[in-house]
Amino acid sequence: MKPLKEFTIPFIGLKVGKHHFDYQIDKKFFEHFEYDDFNDVKVKTELLFEKKTTLLELHFEISGVVNVNCDLTNEPYDQSVEGKFKLVVKFGDDYNDEFEDILIIPHGEYEINVAQYIYELIILSMPAKRIHPGVEDGTLDSEILKKLEELSPKGLDDKEDTSEDIDPRWNTLKKLLTDK
Repeated sequence: MKPLKEFTIPFIGLKVGKHHFDYQIDKKFFEHFEYDDFNDVKVKTELLFEKKTTLLELHFEISGVVNVNCDLTNEPYDQSVEGKFKLVVKFGDDYNDEFEDILIIPHGEYEINVAQYIYELIILSMPAKRIHPGVEDGTLDSEILKKLEELSPKGLDDKEDTSEDIDPRWNTLKKLLTDK
């Protein structure tokens, strides 16, 4: 898997200070990572790249819309995504990405590819359970929802009827709790 060229930043030629990069993420970006859970993607990524004398600071900020299928009805809908992430890049003897927000790269490196960090930020900004907004407010008319309602268990609200089936000896024990 070749890294995406437009996401490679050659920091060796940049002056010390802040630099701004904008990326428009679409479905082709996720095809590169072989991730096909999204129907369509329109996410704007802003990267504030701050070069300092001994380290690099990268501030990622994403906002946009991802078209996904609902987990309940499998109906496609637009899910808005927003997220922020800060990455500190330090220089060391060996490559090390054990830490979540610190990356150590060898002293001889002259560029960094940010595609993986953008990919992870978008994926992690998605909610764990994707529910169509029409399901939550009751406006979605779907065959699947009708079938789920039809097959749902009936009689769960009838707990009063089960009290008649209780052994009368338990009622005597309940009196002990109320006699205090």
